[in-house]
Amino acid sequence: MKGGLSRIALIITCALTAVGLIAAPAAAAPKLPVSYDFLDGIRAELSNPGGSLPGTNDFSCRPTARHPRPVVLVHGSGGGRQTNWATLAPVLKNAGYCVFAPTYGALSSAWPASALGGLGPKLDSAWDVKRFMDRVMTATGVRQIDLVGHSLGTEIPTYWMKYLGGRGHVAHYVSLAPYWRQGPDDDDARGEAIAEFRAWLGISAPVRPDCPECSTPPRDLNFNRAVRVPTPYLPGVAYTNIVTRDDEIVTPYTAGLLDGPPGTSVRNIVVQNGCALDHSDHMSITSNRRSAALVRNALDPAHPVPVPCVPVAPVTGG
Repeated sequence: MKGGLSRIALIITCALTAVGLIAAPAAAAPKLPVSYDFLDGIRAELSNPGGSLPGTNDFSCRPTARHPRPVVLVHGSGGGRQTNWATLAPVLKNAGYCVFAPTYGALSSAWPASALGGLGPKLDSAWDVKRFMDRVMTATGVRQIDLVGHSLGTEIPTYWMKYLGGRGHVAHYVSLAPYWRQGPDDDDARGEAIAEFRAWLGISAPVRPDCPECSTPPRDLNFNRAVRVPTPYLPGVAYTNIVTRDDEIVTPYTAGLLDGPPGTSVRNIVVQNGCALDHSDHMSITSNRRSAALVRNALDPAHPVPVPCVPVAPVTGG
């Protein structure tokens, strides 16, 4: 009788499988190829103008129990959703994250200007980031995201968090080549000049939606100071700053090393510590195996991966 029942069960299982009522185990998604060359992000933009890197900006993606928050990659000045992330986008997608990346602060919606972000007034850029973050959280059904920013992309999201309703919506904040100790720079000057020129021509600023969750920074603070005073850090966020001694844009590189006040969590990492082979500069800090591992460990400290010591070249990476 036992054997008969086993045969019947086997027949039923086979029949149900045949009509699709019992799903076969899903095949693992194929891994995306990973480039460890910063310039491949530019090549991706040229080959797919105005597009997104494979595996990114899939608004049907749903976070998993292992990685319950989507990761948003925020580019630097002159960068874009493709040009900045040829390495980290596939690395994080292959690790199981939902990965998103905006292009913010472009001066035109027409290509190729549309691919050059972070060039307009910084307040416009912060609103672009806000709208993108709201869209990501709504689409994925989450309340919090993890954030990886590069250069200007470390400053703009901070303004969103402090003043445009982003407070409480970021769990991990990884900054590549930040400049927390630096005063107003060329990005500030250019953005202010564009805003003044726009006003002189009678062109209205971009329309901004009602934002009951927004707050106004003190009147005596410009954008730079509003981000940094009294601190760029907020409680409840795990911050990691990753800098390189060979940074030719953020000088001195120590401008990115800033401890947090009591009640905040901040870790500062210099990539050359423990690896003299790493000669990453302002660009290639985003595009090498060592930085990729450091970012993964900052986002998921409970499941660390080995951080290799490998030769990293300026500009290209490695």
